[in-house]
Amino acid sequence: MIALILSKENMTDAYHQVLKNKGAAGMDGRSVNDLSSYLHEHWHSIKHQVETGSYQPNPILGVEISKHNGKKRLLGIPTVVDRVLHQALHQQLSPVFEPVFQRHSYGFRPNRNAHQAIIQALENINDGYQDIVDIDLKSFFDEVSHELLMTLIYRRVKCPLTLKLIRKFLRAPISIKGKLVKRRKGVPQGSPLSPLLSNIVLNELDKELERRGHRYVRYADDFSIYLRSKAAARRVGNSIYLFLKNKLHLPINREKSGIRRPNQFYMLGYGFVPVFRKGVKGKYQLVVDRSALMRLKAKIKYITRKTIPASFDERIARLNLVLKGWINYFRLANMYGKLREIDVWVRRRLRRCIWHDWKKPNRKMKNLIRLGINPSMAYAWSRTRMGGWAVACSPILGTTITLDRLGRREYVSLLSYYLEIIRVNEPPYTRTVRTVV
Repeated sequence: MIALILSKENMTDAYHQVLKNKGAAGMDGRSVNDLSSYLHEHWHSIKHQVETGSYQPNPILGVEISKHNGKKRLLGIPTVVDRVLHQALHQQLSPVFEPVFQRHSYGFRPNRNAHQAIIQALENINDGYQDIVDIDLKSFFDEVSHELLMTLIYRRVKCPLTLKLIRKFLRAPISIKGKLVKRRKGVPQGSPLSPLLSNIVLNELDKELERRGHRYVRYADDFSIYLRSKAAARRVGNSIYLFLKNKLHLPINREKSGIRRPNQFYMLGYGFVPVFRKGVKGKYQLVVDRSALMRLKAKIKYITRKTIPASFDERIARLNLVLKGWINYFRLANMYGKLREIDVWVRRRLRRCIWHDWKKPNRKMKNLIRLGINPSMAYAWSRTRMGGWAVACSPILGTTITLDRLGRREYVSLLSYYLEIIRVNEPPYTRTVRTVV
């Protein structure tokens, strides 16, 4: 396999993928922009070291990033040269392991995504499997056993040099606040190889659940099991806890794990609520988790702050990028009413930005006249002592800076984009339980 990994075609594909992914520099400070010249000069030496088993990976740069709940997550950033080798390994290992991965694993796999996981979870719930074992793995990427992982890889990969290279990457020390720390377990989040390695380990859990005949959904280290009764859920939850502890050596987060009913269960930013419609009983539909809505509002609030030094067109471009991406991800949810409220709020914030940009009273008066306000009223409003937000919420801007006028400046309404997206892309299954009011 090492010959396939180091082949010109595979390495070229890996190089272009690393360039496409961009990413920060590692411990050596070398960026992706410097990668081409460095590989041109040193590739023969690197290739020889890998072929002889003497290649030594660089230490990993540890960087803490904030999570939405206020806690920190440690990312491991390999050097760009090591990332190319990680990607080359991934490209050759993935076709070997992909056929043995189970059908209800959706994370970091070709032709699979979070939407498929959400739809499967909704299907399980609407089929009557409404007692859910929700298990949260504690610091999964930091707890993966190297010995177990290498054993699982060895079952399908017999090339000694490939196994040696993987082990060296796993054992590469990580720099945390300037100090090198040895690693005897865990895979670094930030490596192109880590998602595949995590799936190799957790595929053992998938196989166990398949063997028992349970309904489950797994997306990376986020997984849930669906049962018909609370007693069965308690029994299965206890046995899976022991399997994770004894077989995979993975601890669970007891505070975040438990047995849930659908309306207490959240998955990948989605929630589940009953369908209140005549003739429909015991069915659930998708909604957006409240925390996901709050994060969206925080992003909108930042982009539409009146003090940010940006033109109106720049604000609209940034806003559209955020809103379209958010809608594309949450398009499965029923959120007609919520989007209508957010749309009103966003337009008011944009009107406040426009009012603030006009600054001086004379300019405000001239612009109001251009928008169709009679001169006497324009004069009065341009001299108002009301605050910017109060003016933005008033009819004077609501009837002049209309949705149509904002649309001419490329503004896209959340609600209109959402309705267009679900008309084109919505899966037929979710359509059967959606209620758009």
